[in-house]
Amino acid sequence: MRDLKRILLAEDDRRDVELTLAALEEINLANEIDVVSDGEEALDYLFKRAKYTDRKNGNPVVVLLDLKMPKVDGLEVLKQIKKSEKLCRIPVVILTSSKMESDLITSYNLGVNAYVVKPVEFEEFVKAVKELGSFWAILNETPPEK
Repeated sequence: MRDLKRILLAEDDRRDVELTLAALEEINLANEIDVVSDGEEALDYLFKRAKYTDRKNGNPVVVLLDLKMPKVDGLEVLKQIKKSEKLCRIPVVILTSSKMESDLITSYNLGVNAYVVKPVEFEEFVKAVKELGSFWAILNETPPEK
């Protein structure tokens, strides 16, 4: 039997975390959603360091990553994921409020799988998160881990 698929949400804004979790719950994802609040914690989770040394085996099926986070920003997290032989196949979706062209270009140059600007309107935000969750956690087939 295949392990339950997990999503890693790296987001420092508590309100955005709550909205994202509510939207994913609304589409009845049977996934575990692990939440970290800064880039350093995201890297600790992914590399199984610090308080995550005992986390379950297996990588998340997708990382939903904010760009503007404390300690380590999202671009550095993305860079570390994509240069790691064990993590580089994990799809990463930037979910950010940044509309800066430089962030978009840098994200794609670093290997991001999708770049989504968080809609300001609540209903649009919920719709965007539902679509992301449905695609990346349900429809998308992930490659085997290295």
